[in-house]
Amino acid sequence: MPSGVLQLWDLLWIFVVVSAAAAVASLIATALERARWSRLEGKIDRLLDGASTAREKAEAAPADVPAGVLEALERGNKIEAIKRYRAVTGVDLAEAKAFVERLETGKAT
Repeated sequence: MPSGVLQLWDLLWIFVVVSAAAAVASLIATALERARWSRLEGKIDRLLDGASTAREKAEAAPADVPAGVLEALERGNKIEAIKRYRAVTGVDLAEAKAFVERLETGKAT
């Protein structure tokens, strides 16, 4: 036989190698996709936990807390919450800070 012609066994080996490479590529892609979905699920869980925590704090807050204070706390801006509480109530900095911290932990009265 001429040396430039592929034999049946050569074609079979090529098929086996290509099939194995495709299977490995598929396994890697599946593993990467699972890891991506896992990371996304983790992020969504953290977002939902944060949303429920903010909602629970707002529901547990006393009715006489100015709305701007709660809004600033929900955004994570403690300094703004202290400023707003001081502006509305006229208390000093230490008392406003203590109140906002109690409000953060859910122990405000």
